[in-house]
Amino acid sequence: MSGLQKTSLVLLIIGGINWGLIGFFRFDLVAAIFGGAGSALSRLIYGIVGLCALYCLTILFRPSESVEHERETQTR
Repeated sequence: MSGLQKTSLVLLIIGGINWGLIGFFRFDLVAAIFGGAGSALSRLIYGIVGLCALYCLTILFRPSESVEHERETQTR
């Protein structure tokens, strides 16, 4: 798995945790850290997480043969 893929997955996990906090406790951690949901920095973070989700769709629909070949190449 490439560095971009790992970074995207980590950001998606953080985004998922944030949505869990919003759903269960009505607490938006990103907004709390970066100055409210409408702040430019919060919106940038939300946008980056959204782009990571779109990128991770390519991982989901990648043929399994290319994933196996990538693993073999990285272990050598």
